Amino acid sequence: MSRLLLVVACALVDPDNRVLIAQRPEGKTLAGLWEFPGGKVDAGEAPEAALIRELREELGIETKEACLAPLTFASHAYDDFHLLMPLYVCRRWTGTPESREGQALKWVRAKALRDYPMPPADLPLIAPLIDLL
Repeated sequence: MSRLLLVVACALVDPDNRVLIAQRPEGKTLAGLWEFPGGKVDAGEAPEAALIRELREELGIETKEACLAPLTFASHAYDDFHLLMPLYVCRRWTGTPESREGQALKWVRAKALRDYPMPPADLPLIAPLIDLL
């Protein structure tokens, strides 16, 4: 079995029920594809703490664990690792999301998420978001 990689993702939902997606910048694996903000969980780190840290680093926003609602998860086998990715929904944060790592950002309707090319692991996360929103 390949190594297991735990990554957290967040569907930030604005008051208009749009979801924020970010485009992976050039030079990164899967560059050009759109994804939900988030990132790797460090050793000894709780998934919620990792997501709060990643949202701060990537987007310059602050949120609290109580504002993160688990929705679904993805389990996807890539060639050299197996990705496990819980998706949280967050409707409350402080600050305005801005690109801090060179990624393009876009607010989109859940039903329109399939119009954006995404990594294979992100695709199963779309249907539960459409059902929710």
